[in-house]
This record gives sequence, C-alpha cells and structure tokens, in this order.
Amino acid sequence: MSNTKAAFIGLGNMGFPMAGHLAKADFDVTVYNRTAAKAEAWVKELGGAAADTPAKATDGADIVLTCVGNDDDLRSIMLGEDGVLAGTGKRGLIIDHTTASAIVAREIATLAAEKGIGFLDAPVSGGQEGAQNGQLTVMVGGSDEDFARGEPAMQSYAKAVILMGPVGSGQLTKMVNQICCSCSIQALAEGMNFAIKSGLDAHQVVDVISQGAAQSWQMENRGKTMVDSEFDFGFACDWMRKDLDICLDEARANGAQIPLTALIETFYARIQARGEGRLDNSALYRLLSDA
Repeated sequence: MSNTKAAFIGLGNMGFPMAGHLAKADFDVTVYNRTAAKAEAWVKELGGAAADTPAKATDGADIVLTCVGNDDDLRSIMLGEDGVLAGTGKRGLIIDHTTASAIVAREIATLAAEKGIGFLDAPVSGGQEGAQNGQLTVMVGGSDEDFARGEPAMQSYAKAVILMGPVGSGQLTKMVNQICCSCSIQALAEGMNFAIKSGLDAHQVVDVISQGAAQSWQMENRGKTMVDSEFDFGFACDWMRKDLDICLDEARANGAQIPLTALIETFYARIQARGEGRLDNSALYRLLSDA
C-alpha cells in the first residue's frame, strides 16, 4: 500500500487513532485538523505530513478520509476553495466517517460526482476504544466500485466493513445503531438503579444476568462503571443527543415510530442542562441515581 496516497481530515478522539492505523498499514498519509497542534502531534508520533487546509491535504491523494462532528462541520471541510472537494482530483475517492444525516451524505456525493470523484458515507461504531484497537464496525453507503476501492483502507482500523446499499445507507444504518444503543443504555440504567434500590450487589447482578438473555455490549462494558459513577470516558452525551436528533429528523421524514428514542433524547437534554454533556452516554444512570 506504500504507493497509495491518503489524506485524513479530522483528528479527534476517533480520527487520530484511525489515521494512525492507516499509516501503520503503509499508506502515505497527510493529515489536516482544525487545531493545527493536533495534526503536528500526529505527525510527530506517526510520521507522514500535515497540511494547513483540507484542499492542500487532499492534493494528489488517491483516497480522502474524513471524520468530523456533524453536518455543518462536514460542509465546512468539504466546500469552498480550501475544501476537500477543491483539492481532490478526478477519480479520487472520499470516504466520510462522520456520523451525520443521510441528507448531507447525498448532497456531498452529488457534488463529488459532478467532479468525477467517488464518495462513500461510512459512519463507524465501536467508540474510541474500537478506534484505538482497530476494531471498528463500518457501515457503508455507496457504489460497489467505490466500495471495492475504499475497503482496503477501512480494513486497517475495522473488524467489519459492510456495504449496506447506495449513498446514505451507511448513515441510515448508523441511526438504527444509535436507536438501539440509546434504548439499551436507558434499560441498563433502570436495571442497575433497581438493583441498588433493592439492596443487591449490582456488580454481581451484572455478572449473573450478562450470562443470560439480558446480555449486551452495554451491560458488559457499562453496567459496573455506571454504579461506580465512572463516566469520564467513552462516547459523550453531547454526541449521543446529536445523533438522536438526526434519528428523529429522519423518522419524521420516513414515518417511522420511535417513541422511546424520542423520550431518551429528552433525558440527554436534561443531562446537558446539568452541565454534564461531556460525560459518557451511560450517564443516563445519574438521572435515576441522583433522584
């Protein structure tokens, strides 16, 4: 892969290690981050190069990977004379790992196609730990041809890379993921609070019921940390609420009924109102334990 030039735009908690895995897989990586010091730290640790605009980072790249915060952030790095679309050459491929709306994915894909550039929407699941360990699940929307071109890069930081359908399908699949995760977290929070109120050893409860039908990733990874009031890690409440708002907007458009998700979104709003939006999304438990 040493002849494959790649650009990685966005070196947050997810992007920094993802770009690192790409470099370790022998891609020739140039990075860009809005905060230049983060890009400089990445280069110092992992080599490669840094650029001061997305367009400069993507100049000459065969594959461009992006991972930013939301729809507005994505448009800000993609558009304009300093944006990704301005720097990426014809026959290049953009792979966007942002968790965003299907609407913006289709919008960027259309603009890319007008320039002869391929596009995949490819949100990920697995959190910061999955990114660091190269064990993410990638849900991809796009053409078969673009997927075949982009899959080797994504495999460098993933345990599963799956094409779900045309552009937008990756984002829609990630919405399903977040609906299921948020509902599971709320159920786990209620169960753990019930255990404590009943005088049970919550750690022992997790050890027992995780061996049965109640087992889930959330239970095994967040059940004990919840009751130990450990929330200074993981996927922030701020980001989960952002994702649920995307789910709710899409549900209003497609007619899906997601009443529990709508309720849980209000719980995350309450956490934000308490000034705790940067805590891990399992902090839903605090609304019960503090009552």
